[in-house]
Amino acid sequence: MQPPEIEPPPELRERIKCFWHTSLDFGASPASFEVLPDGYAEIIFHFGSACSVAAPGGLRPLPSPFLMGLLNQPVRLHAQGRLAVIGIRCYPWAVFDLLGLPAGNDGLRILAHPIAELQAALSQQMQAENVAAALALVQAYFLAAQREPPAAAGLLGKAGGAMRAAHGTLPVSQVAAAAHATVRTLERQFKHSSGHTVKDVSGLMRFEQVRNHLWLTPGTSLAGLAQALGYADQAHLSREFKRYSGTTPAAFARAAKGQQQAASPDFVAFVQA
Repeated sequence: MQPPEIEPPPELRERIKCFWHTSLDFGASPASFEVLPDGYAEIIFHFGSACSVAAPGGLRPLPSPFLMGLLNQPVRLHAQGRLAVIGIRCYPWAVFDLLGLPAGNDGLRILAHPIAELQAALSQQMQAENVAAALALVQAYFLAAQREPPAAAGLLGKAGGAMRAAHGTLPVSQVAAAAHATVRTLERQFKHSSGHTVKDVSGLMRFEQVRNHLWLTPGTSLAGLAQALGYADQAHLSREFKRYSGTTPAAFARAAKGQQQAASPDFVAFVQA
């Protein structure tokens, strides 16, 4: 599933990739869906039915908004009835500066943040089915809260741009060269800003490309993908794919093909473009 994306204004493009929204109707019975890893951090507002996440002690209700950071494995969420979502897709090296929060590598974070004050106004617009007005409110919030980029932002922006252009296939030394920095400086700044290493994020970017190809074209050649995306071979791609998804590329492709042929209530995933 690829929710509609809205490009941010120029002032926000160093930190935000896009705004997006979607609506899911799970019917009267409780259902679950997976959020799959990718190379972005997402600020998530949700409306309508309650949304929970599977936790060791059972289901844990999620407030709105919450932060879905970089994931190493799929996260399974649970809902019932109609669930509407507004997402702010951020670059992982910029999201914590955007929110004025310390960086961390927790995959899902409950936000104690002034942005939560938007919830009431957004709920009103979403209940009126005025998605455009709700998205305008979110955009206006970030424009008003925009702060001067830190000194490291230029370095990280160049590094992130090089990583995105190469879909995560560049070695760290080449990312550092693109950012006109030493490897040591880049790694220090990247870890400080995102809570992750350059290699962590590059691996997720590359997995995202494989995942998207298999979702959109399940018959894609794995050997061809491995070669195009710089994996050592097909076996390397398969190991990395299972590491992030918990399943094999072949099994994922079969599920994607089945989802396209007949919508299944048991397999719903947010797959970002």
